[in-house]
Amino acid sequence: MSIVIVDYDVGNLRSVEKALQTVRAEAFISRDPEEIKSADAMVLPGVGAFAECMGNLINLGLIDTVRKFIDSGKPFLGICVGYQLLFEKSEEFGSANGLGVLKGECLRFNFKANTNRKIPHIGWNQVRLIKQGRLFKGIKDKTDFYFVHSYYPNPIENVIVTDTEYGVRFASSIERDNVFATQFHPEKSQGAGLKVLENFSQISTG
Repeated sequence: MSIVIVDYDVGNLRSVEKALQTVRAEAFISRDPEEIKSADAMVLPGVGAFAECMGNLINLGLIDTVRKFIDSGKPFLGICVGYQLLFEKSEEFGSANGLGVLKGECLRFNFKANTNRKIPHIGWNQVRLIKQGRLFKGIKDKTDFYFVHSYYPNPIENVIVTDTEYGVRFASSIERDNVFATQFHPEKSQGAGLKVLENFSQISTG
């Protein structure tokens, strides 16, 4: 069983690939629609601005490829901006449309000047289990994961598996049918992150 990591000119592809290979998953990087279609599962990573990442998918002709893959029922994992792109829009740089797979939008952290919270949210933070999602099998409640982001998704449907507090409580992971996504970076989250990726790879193999 193979897991494709979609190459759409964003960073972190190799570290995601290496992390999946560490948990003995068969992972490869591609932007070829036919290669992507042939995979058993997909990871859409993301580092950078929402609108730019969405623009890259459009320019590379991968929007329909990603949507059809999700519609096929094969396991899908979005990471960081790859998670945010699942939503209808983001308020980053005004407003930008996303894939619209999930209902909701991505909001910017908005703290008062006298707060000690910094933007972007960078570093380790607790992930609180709201319900037992399949990605978190064998992972304890309030485990720390690694985050790097200035925006966060605000789902308006019942998909939240975990939340995290950073001035506000936000949905740090979701699950709906074959769609999984995390705001944190499992590939940067050491043992707990590798466990998340291992769990995903096991979902992928049925």
